[in-house]
Amino acid sequence: MENETIMSDSQHSSDGFDVTERAARRILSILNDEPLGSMLRVSVSGGGCSGFQYGFTFDQQRNADDLSVEKNGATVLIDSVSLPFVAGSTLDFVDDLMGQSFRVTNPNATAACGCGTSFSIG
Repeated sequence: MENETIMSDSQHSSDGFDVTERAARRILSILNDEPLGSMLRVSVSGGGCSGFQYGFTFDQQRNADDLSVEKNGATVLIDSVSLPFVAGSTLDFVDDLMGQSFRVTNPNATAACGCGTSFSIG
């Protein structure tokens, strides 16, 4: 894992990725039902109504080129292909009238759909 970048609770940079305390609490809550050692993986793929879409899965494997962000005991992984699309973003967890979901606040996005899971970059 020589290329791996790990960001702790106190670190955040414009090239990195931040996780709110609310998101970290929700990740830890969900992980109670997942196999030991699981981590949340955030990815970006083509598709969605705006061109790109976020993906959220649980993974037990940390790849050498993953960005690993740790917040209050929760670990979020982002692969090196997705990282340029989410650099400088913040992962939050929201619970509102539309329901509960993880939400990415992405300064690179020039447009986003109403559900918050797809975006475009200009």
